[in-house]
Amino acid sequence: MIDPEIGYIKVNRFSQTTFTEFQKAMESLRKQGMKKLVLDLQGNPGGYMNQAIDLADEFLSAGKKIVFTKGKDSKYDSDAVSTAKGDFEKGDLIVLVNEGSASASEILAGALQDNDRALVVGRRSFGKGLVQSPFDLSDGSELRLTISRYYTPSGRSIQKPYGDGEEYSKDMLQRYKHGEFFHSDSIKFNDSLKYLTLNGRSVYGGGGIMPDYFVPLDTTQNSRYLNELYISNSIQEYVFTYADKYKESLKKNGFEKFYRDFVVSDDMLAGLVKVGERNKVPADWKDLNRHKAIFQVNVKAQLARRVWGNDGFFPIFNETNEVLQQAIRLFDRIPDLDRRRL
Repeated sequence: MIDPEIGYIKVNRFSQTTFTEFQKAMESLRKQGMKKLVLDLQGNPGGYMNQAIDLADEFLSAGKKIVFTKGKDSKYDSDAVSTAKGDFEKGDLIVLVNEGSASASEILAGALQDNDRALVVGRRSFGKGLVQSPFDLSDGSELRLTISRYYTPSGRSIQKPYGDGEEYSKDMLQRYKHGEFFHSDSIKFNDSLKYLTLNGRSVYGGGGIMPDYFVPLDTTQNSRYLNELYISNSIQEYVFTYADKYKESLKKNGFEKFYRDFVVSDDMLAGLVKVGERNKVPADWKDLNRHKAIFQVNVKAQLARRVWGNDGFFPIFNETNEVLQQAIRLFDRIPDLDRRRL
């Protein structure tokens, strides 16, 4: 729970058990008084399409189109439509996406956006919307043949344009260079790819899901030294040792006290630097002092994960989640979704 009314669920990927896990999380949040929900799909690369469809069904009333596929051969065409079984069809909903949200994540976000069921907040998603069928070959290898494309309910193709192979593979780099991660007006839309949501709002095709509200990438939180400590497992090693020593006392005092009062001290950061040096990561005090608050949040969040699992990790780590922090303030914009066609 972010506050007494707003619940938060992070979906890292769509595995075979995602929908079941989601239902359990929703049940827990409802018992705590949840009336509004933030569904975080940032960095979710996708997975099982049926799990994304089942999640969409939880939020949509019966008879709403969720996704459809269309290929050169009509035998591969399909439609997914919502049923009457959804348990959160009325509560306010915000979905978070970014350039790492792909495939099944885009199916879910696109379905909720096109049906005017949720505000989509963040940055344009990856743009992966091809349906592939595997064929076993005689030498034991496998061929994956593209047979159709995924389309959102309004008719938008999720798949970004291929162009040439080199251009496609460098798409993220090009987005960065063009300033798309920092300014929404750097994204140019083709009017021929304009579509309308259920209530008549304009959305655009051309690859990926463009959010209703854009949140720029915050590069001030990027630390090369912090990344190197993660890659070398130095943060994980330091936190494991610290938690092993103090876990019982931390647990005894409870998460609320830890969240409210615990501060990662300078001595703790010095200990982290020493672990890094043992793992051949040279100390960079200039970087650490410049980004000290980010280091403290990351160490505290990882420590909370060691003691309380993800229930402890995300409330702390999300203090650096700029997309989430802005999304929370957008619940009063939910009525925009009810704007009818003029």
